[in-house]
Amino acid sequence: IAKEVAKLLEMKAQLGGDEGKHKFVLKTPKGTRDYSPKQMAIRERVFNAIITCFKRHGAEVIDTPVFELKETLTGKYGEDSKLIYDLKDQGGELLSLRYDLTVPFARYLAMNKITNIKRYHIAKVYRRDNPAMTRGRYREFYQCDFDIAGQFDPMIPDAECLKIVHEILSDLQLGDFLIKVNDRRILDGMFAVCGVPDSKFRTICSSVDKLDKMPWEEVRSEMVGEKGLSPEAADRIGEYAVLLQQENDHVEEPVSVGSVAGGGRYDGLVGMFDPKGRKVPCVGVSIGIERIFSILEQRVEASEEKIRTTETQVLVASAQKKLLEERLKLISELWDAGIK
Repeated sequence: IAKEVAKLLEMKAQLGGDEGKHKFVLKTPKGTRDYSPKQMAIRERVFNAIITCFKRHGAEVIDTPVFELKETLTGKYGEDSKLIYDLKDQGGELLSLRYDLTVPFARYLAMNKITNIKRYHIAKVYRRDNPAMTRGRYREFYQCDFDIAGQFDPMIPDAECLKIVHEILSDLQLGDFLIKVNDRRILDGMFAVCGVPDSKFRTICSSVDKLDKMPWEEVRSEMVGEKGLSPEAADRIGEYAVLLQQENDHVEEPVSVGSVAGGGRYDGLVGMFDPKGRKVPCVGVSIGIERIFSILEQRVEASEEKIRTTETQVLVASAQKKLLEERLKLISELWDAGIK
């Protein structure tokens, strides 16, 4: 008996005992979430509106693998490359989860020697970011991309991308929105005037991009302390940042949810994959579905609107329990007639 008891105690110790059952917490990974049927119904409504707009503009749909060769993504995102999820080597190819849908699209164009296409792509992307889920920021999220590749009259494809954003945001009735049009060369010119070396343009641009999320003092500290920019150049950039802040202080804006879409030109990206370096002019826009979904979800909760999670049209029921066979016949006839 003593031997059996000792054996049982040893097995219990190996299994971690009853206490181990309580140590495991069921939850989703950091920066991810589940979607209930009600939430999926809202999201499907958003997807349908976006896809309808893309198709109305004559776009074709493509799909690419959720993971790419690591070398395909390496060197395409600057500082943000550290946010790429690398997959463990399984004894063959080095792979990474896609960071966005633009680089895979450029790879697709170069690989298939396509020089003219209008396409849309809706799929999940992955970023090892510090998620702020209350503001619609996740590590796994959908992007809805619309891109035009090829030679066209100047600015026409760019204008169509702006038109698409306007149509979608208007159709979803999100409220007032502002579309900002910019030119990267303006920022490059500002850096040159401020004395930023050409080699630091991209990394300093990444810091300046954080001005809508961080105070100027923190951005300046990053530029000087981490990126080696001279304090004089940083202070000159600060003069522009202060001017921008003063301008924004005079504008009364409602509560903002941040950017819900962004885009621009990437004429040189396809050439990075082409063996002969042949460039294909490209412009596109990417719509972030998660922030839009957060706005609509809050609006539905506030209005107490009833959301249908099914499309059922007919309920077949009987007062007696013995009519199951008859009910199944009726249901079959309804299904055959296309009735839900």
